[in-house]
Amino acid sequence: MKTRVLAVVGPTASGKSALAIELARRLNGEIICCDSMQIYKQMNIGTAKPDESELAKAKHHLFDFADPFVSFSCADYIPLAQAAIEDITSRGKLPIFCGGTGLYIDRLFSGSDFTATEIDEGFRRDMEAFASEFGNEALHGKLKEIDPKSADEIHPNNIKRVIRALEIFRTSGRLKSELDAESKSFESPYDTVQIGLCYENRELLYNRINLRVDKMIEAGLLDETRSLLESGVFEKNSTAAQAIGYKELLSYFRGEKSLDEATEDLKTATRRYAKRQMTWFNSHGNVVWLKADGRELSELADEAEVIVKSKLLS
Repeated sequence: MKTRVLAVVGPTASGKSALAIELARRLNGEIICCDSMQIYKQMNIGTAKPDESELAKAKHHLFDFADPFVSFSCADYIPLAQAAIEDITSRGKLPIFCGGTGLYIDRLFSGSDFTATEIDEGFRRDMEAFASEFGNEALHGKLKEIDPKSADEIHPNNIKRVIRALEIFRTSGRLKSELDAESKSFESPYDTVQIGLCYENRELLYNRINLRVDKMIEAGLLDETRSLLESGVFEKNSTAAQAIGYKELLSYFRGEKSLDEATEDLKTATRRYAKRQMTWFNSHGNVVWLKADGRELSELADEAEVIVKSKLLS
C-alpha cells in the first residue's frame, strides 16, 4: 500500500496555513513546509512563516531550518521531505504538506528520479555575472535557444532556475525538459490528495494580499529586511535574494524610492506571484479546488475533510 499524503496548496495569502492546521487537528496530522522561502532562518515576517500560536496548534516540519546564506534547491528539498513523511507515518499520523511552491509538490508526488547531475560552480558564477551585465532577459534567451520548452516554463527573473537548466545541458548534454519528461514515467510511492484554495473573485484575494503586506510592515518587516541586508544575505545567496517580501524593499533602503512606493511595489509583486502560482497549480498535478470567497474556515475544513476521507482515508 502506498503512503497516504495530503497537500494544502494555492496562492499566497489564500488561507492555506489556517486550513492545514485545522485539518491536522481533525485528521491526526502533522504539517510539512512546502515553501521555498519559509525554510530559511531569519526570514520570518517577509515569508509569512507560521507564528508561535500557529506552531502550538500542530507539529510542523521543515520550517526555519536552513542557513539563509546557503542556496537551497528542489533536489535538496526532496530527500528531507521524504524523511519527514517517513517519520510522521511511522507514528501513525498523516503528513500534510502546506505551501505554494508548486515545483516542490510536483516533483515529490511524481516520484521523480533526482539522479544528481554535475554541479559547475564556475559556470554558475559566469552566468550570474552575465545576467548582471546584460540582464535577466539575455540570460533567459540563452536557455530559449537550447531548450525552448524549459524557457517557457521558467520566468526570466528566476535566474537560479534558468542557470540550473543551462548547467544541466552543459554538464550532461541533456535538456532539462527531456529529463523532466522522463521523470514522469516514475511511479509515485505516495497516494496523494491536493486540496487547493482559490478565489472566484480575484479582487478578494488581492485585498487579502494588500492587507497582509500592511500587517507585515507593521510587524517589523523593515527591520527584518535591514538586518538581512546588513548581514550580506542578499549578496551571498541568490535564492534568498529572490524572496518576494524583501527585494522590493531594497529600493527604499538604497534611497531610490519612498517607503510608500516600495510597499506598493511589494503588493504588486505579491499579486503577480499569486497569479503565477494559480497558473502553475492549474497546469500541474490534480488539485481539488475549494472556493474560499466569503467562507469561514470551519466551512472550508468541513468540505476538505469530506474530500480527504473519501479520496485518501477510505
